[in-house]
Amino acid sequence: MKNIVILISGRGSNMQALVKSNIPDARIVAVLSNQPNAAGLAWAKAQGIETASLNHKDFPDRTSFDVAMMSLIDAYQPDLVVLAGFMRILTPEFCRHYEGRCINIHPSLLPAFTGLHTHRRAIEEGCRVAGCTVHFVTAELDNGPIIAQGVVPIADDDDENSLAARVLAIEHRILPQAVADFVSGSLKIEGKRVHNSRLVDTSICLLS
Repeated sequence: MKNIVILISGRGSNMQALVKSNIPDARIVAVLSNQPNAAGLAWAKAQGIETASLNHKDFPDRTSFDVAMMSLIDAYQPDLVVLAGFMRILTPEFCRHYEGRCINIHPSLLPAFTGLHTHRRAIEEGCRVAGCTVHFVTAELDNGPIIAQGVVPIADDDDENSLAARVLAIEHRILPQAVADFVSGSLKIEGKRVHNSRLVDTSICLLS
């Protein structure tokens, strides 16, 4: 059984998708947040999952917050830390501490459109497709080895909100699968590439 800690900053829809997926041999031991009023905390608590928060505004700098968050996370002895809408840039110390056992979901087809406002930028650049990426976390922002990606077409009449909604639907599919693949031991990192002993073509989804 693998212990999983999930970090969120808001409603935690990807966290909810993970909980509902009931991944074999995975135990979600805690949902943590940097926002004490994050809606996802109440949802997780209602499911019987332990919750806690650390308000990053209570700390003098990013490093001190990350040190406190690491201490909180480690109390649950996690095998995997999942960033599911955790809106914080992490320090190199945090990333090194969880190297190889921390994954993030990002709403773009990395390495394109790191950072924020990904859907708006994809539309403005005239992209024909958009999507999301699950990747291992490294010290470089949104740049770790890629586990899985999901792709959706961009329609001529799409706006930021309509595109975001379709991408979110596929996020809810590929993140639980990526976590399941980690838990089952299917993933192996070699340099920038993640090899998956499961069928490779099932790590990519296409939604019309």
